[in-house]
Amino acid sequence: MLDTTMPASSATNQADAADDHALVRAAAAGDVTAYERIYRRHAPRVYAVLWRLCGGHAARAEDALQEAFLQAWRALPGFRFESSLGTWLHRLGVNAALMELRANATGDARDAGEEGWESLAMLPAQDRCAGTSMDLERALETLPPRARAVLVLHDIEGWKHQEIADQLQMAVGSSKAQLHRARGLLRARLGETA
Repeated sequence: MLDTTMPASSATNQADAADDHALVRAAAAGDVTAYERIYRRHAPRVYAVLWRLCGGHAARAEDALQEAFLQAWRALPGFRFESSLGTWLHRLGVNAALMELRANATGDARDAGEEGWESLAMLPAQDRCAGTSMDLERALETLPPRARAVLVLHDIEGWKHQEIADQLQMAVGSSKAQLHRARGLLRARLGETA
């Protein structure tokens, strides 16, 4: 007999989407409990990318998360379901983090040049081990903010250079150069030569 049931992950995704639909309608009508359920369901994933974009600074990531969910609360009545709720919240979070990045870009000396990178060569050998996600997370934290943002958005989030350039208010060529720079700095940080 042919099994016509959906795989659990696909069925779960459809149930979550239907639940999100109902939660959005209820929250848009002022149901705070529904909004809290939206927050509990989606905040961890959004926070994870914000934490990376903010260079591992928990307070900055939490501020961006709070700003994103405040924007979401205000905008829920107009949400048209052209994308999934999770995708929309994710984009609001990334935009909030990028606004923070732009606001602080002039105050971060590492973004202006290569200052501070000489300390990478001084790291103990055990800190140069490649291959663990913790090493990668720590290496991401050390990147200059704009280079880190481009790398996270392009390599982790799958954005195109044009989207990154638009969001970070830079030329497409600058986005590509920042990505190349970030990858090179990560290789140096992780002790790779290639």
